[in-house]
Amino acid sequence: MIRAARPDDVDVLPVIERAAGVVFREVGLTSIAEDEPLPAGEMLGYVRAGRAWVATDELDRPVAYLLLDVVDGTAHIEQVSVHPDHARRGVGRALIDAAAQWAGQHGSTALTLTTFADVPWNAPYYARLGFTVIDEGSLTAGLRRIREREATRGLEIWPRVVMRRPVTPRR
Repeated sequence: MIRAARPDDVDVLPVIERAAGVVFREVGLTSIAEDEPLPAGEMLGYVRAGRAWVATDELDRPVAYLLLDVVDGTAHIEQVSVHPDHARRGVGRALIDAAAQWAGQHGSTALTLTTFADVPWNAPYYARLGFTVIDEGSLTAGLRRIREREATRGLEIWPRVVMRRPVTPRR
């Protein structure tokens, strides 16, 4: 089940992200696997802003989550993580669909995200969900700033791309 994240979910979100990050070791991205999740206070900010969702198990325990920003008037996926025990079951897709619904209700015409170009569960996965790569020359100022911040954090160790998926506004 997908629902809005609650303040009491915040403590488990880093656990999910760390578990989801372990697979990056398999492709040689150990530093990504060891990257620290956002601090709890920042995650709580997303929850309070109504831009955080969780997928839950049958006992309503979070097993995946998504955080959404607004960048240059467009909904932007800041983070999506699925615990590996719940991977490959459509959980990530359901979270992205929830974000797309929110985006449409708030007047956005697209969802954007940044991701690794060649990691199978990154850009190729998002392409299957309807995202396409935005060429560097077409990036908005906000998306360029995100890419610059990612580079300073060392995320450019493998090629990264910005992707976009159209959303129908429904105000």
